[in-house]
Amino acid sequence: MTRKNRDREAERQEIRAAAERLLAGTPLRSPVGKLTGTELIAECGLRRDVVYGDHKELVDEFRARAKAQSFTPQVVQNMAEENIALREALAKIKAELAAEREWVHALVRAATELSLELEQTREELAAARQVTRLPGPRGIGRVPG
Repeated sequence: MTRKNRDREAERQEIRAAAERLLAGTPLRSPVGKLTGTELIAECGLRRDVVYGDHKELVDEFRARAKAQSFTPQVVQNMAEENIALREALAKIKAELAAEREWVHALVRAATELSLELEQTREELAAARQVTRLPGPRGIGRVPG
């Protein structure tokens, strides 16, 4: 059995690509996406001994860039800002919805009252039609005018 020769330049490129993905907040293999050496190793898919043995300077470079980025990827910062904006918009919409619901309840109450008044008026009108009108006086006791 012969060992396959390693392509150190391809390993370096893979580590750099993994570092870029982690720093951008778009990991492919890393389950968490934290900016740590362990996550860099998981993201690049190489063995720990290969990364730390032959490419330690790339790990150090990654850690320095992560520290300069305040340990929060730009994508995560953007998402946090967007989350805040969306929460504010949601709170505003909820307040508007509550006001609209109050308005709807007031309109329903008014419509109900008007409906009851209409029904009562119809009943009164129907009762008034049932009254028999008596004819007026016909000439008895009438003063000619």
